[in-house]
Amino acid sequence: MFFLLASCASLADRMINGVVIDPPYHASSAAENFHRTLFIADLHADTLLWSRDLLERSSYGHVDLPRLQEGHIGLQVFGLVTGFPLFVKLQGNKPHPDVITWLTRSQGWPKETRSSRFVRAKYQCEKLRERVSKSEGAFTLITNKKELQELMAERDRGNNVIGVMLSLEGAHAIEGSLDNLDKLYDLGLRMVGLAHFFDNDVAGSAHGIDREGLTELGAELVRRAQAKGMIIDLAHASPQAIYDTLALATKPVIVSHTGVRGTCDTVRNLSDRQIRGIAASGGIMGIGLFKFAVCGNRLEDTVRAMGYVADL
Repeated sequence: MFFLLASCASLADRMINGVVIDPPYHASSAAENFHRTLFIADLHADTLLWSRDLLERSSYGHVDLPRLQEGHIGLQVFGLVTGFPLFVKLQGNKPHPDVITWLTRSQGWPKETRSSRFVRAKYQCEKLRERVSKSEGAFTLITNKKELQELMAERDRGNNVIGVMLSLEGAHAIEGSLDNLDKLYDLGLRMVGLAHFFDNDVAGSAHGIDREGLTELGAELVRRAQAKGMIIDLAHASPQAIYDTLALATKPVIVSHTGVRGTCDTVRNLSDRQIRGIAASGGIMGIGLFKFAVCGNRLEDTVRAMGYVADL
C-alpha cells in the first residue's frame, strides 16, 4: 500500500511540475555570457514539498543542485507549502479537503505532520537545513543581510556557491500563534506569505471565499515579522490584505510570484494601484513563468508582463 501511495505521489510531482518544452535547451553565446554576469535570484520554488533529493539531478521537476548550478542561480527561495485544496479553483476555495495531508502519508513524512500545518513547515525547514549540511558547501543558508553580501562576494570571486532562503507559503502554518512564527524564525525562516489558496486567520486570500483584509492577528504578524527582519510576501493575498499591509508596513514588501492585470486579468494578479504601492514601499515583484500568472506558457508572455511593470 505504501509503495502504491508513493508511486502516486511521484506521478503527481511529474504532472504538476512538468515543462512545456523538453530539454536540451539552447542559447546563444552572447546570451550565455551576459547571463553569467548577473546575480540570479528565484523567489519561489515548492521543491521541499516533494520527495526528490535536492542534491541529486532529477529527470523531472524544476529544481535541484546540479540544475541550479548549471542555470547560474545565486539565490533560491524555497516555499513551505502546508495546506492546499484538493479541488483548487482560481477563486472560492475552502481549506478542506487538503491534498497535503495525503502527501504527508504517501511520502512517509513524520506522523505528526498529518494533523499539524506548523509541524509540516518545521519538517520542511529541517529538510532544507539537512540538505545544506550535506551539500559540502554548495548550498549556504541565508538568514541576514551580511550573509547575503558574503554570498554575492563569493560568487564574484568565481565560487559557484548557491544561497538558499526559507519562505512560508501562507501564514495558516503558524496555527494562530506568533510563538510558532518565532520558532520557524529560529529554524531559518526569513520570508512570510500571508495567505495561499484559501482565507486564514491572518489574512484573506485572492482565491478564498470572503477575501477580507488583515485580521488583528495578521496586523500583529506583520509588525512582529518586520521587527525581526523578516520579509512580507504578498503573493496570493487578497486585494484588501495587500492594501492593509502596505498601509502598515515600515519596510519593503515583495510579491514573490505573480502576474499583472495589465497583461493577464485574473484574481491572482496585481492591479496598477497595487504595483505602484509595492514599488513605493521599496519592494520588488517576481513575475511568474507559468500560465496562470501571465496567461501563456511562453517566455514572451513573462517578458510582456515585466515590460508592462517597467513602463508603469
